Amino acid sequence: MIRGSTAIAARTVLVMGIAVIAARAHDGPPSQIVSERVVGAYEISVWADADATDDGAAGGQFWVVVEPADTAVSIPASTSAHVSVQPLGRAGPVREARAEPVGANAFPQLAALVLDHEGKYRVQVSIAGPLGPARVETEIEATYNLRPAPFMIVVYAMPFLLAGALWLKLLLRRRSRPRTQTEF
Repeated sequence: MIRGSTAIAARTVLVMGIAVIAARAHDGPPSQIVSERVVGAYEISVWADADATDDGAAGGQFWVVVEPADTAVSIPASTSAHVSVQPLGRAGPVREARAEPVGANAFPQLAALVLDHEGKYRVQVSIAGPLGPARVETEIEATYNLRPAPFMIVVYAMPFLLAGALWLKLLLRRRSRPRTQTEF
């Protein structure tokens, strides 16, 4: 069984490991890039989490929400959204994806695309359905995740670990020193 300062050190390492895993699991909230814009028979809103990635992962996520512009009409289930992105200010391919429903309803729909570098992108969302076509365009700024890399958590924690090690060393030295009559 681990006791005393060794147990504290083991718990500290465990908590730091859990913190590293938790830090990698969260990308932050999406932001609204198109807000209730009426185009044709639709009212379109688009939310984006524009994370750039170097590993080819689809870090750019786009949620498309479509409501009818006329509240007496409902959006047919066959209505679909298509999202495309293209870098602005530098050469790069147009990347596109068909958005897929997130839940049981036709909307919201989610499309995930690769944003392979930081910078501005033009975003185009096209709606197709029985009520007719619609299209909205906007721009986003893709950034790498601003959270430090997991190994940096260890670097940031190093001063605290060193202070703890120094304290532990002094504590052990004091325990091993012979006690005098005045210390009792």
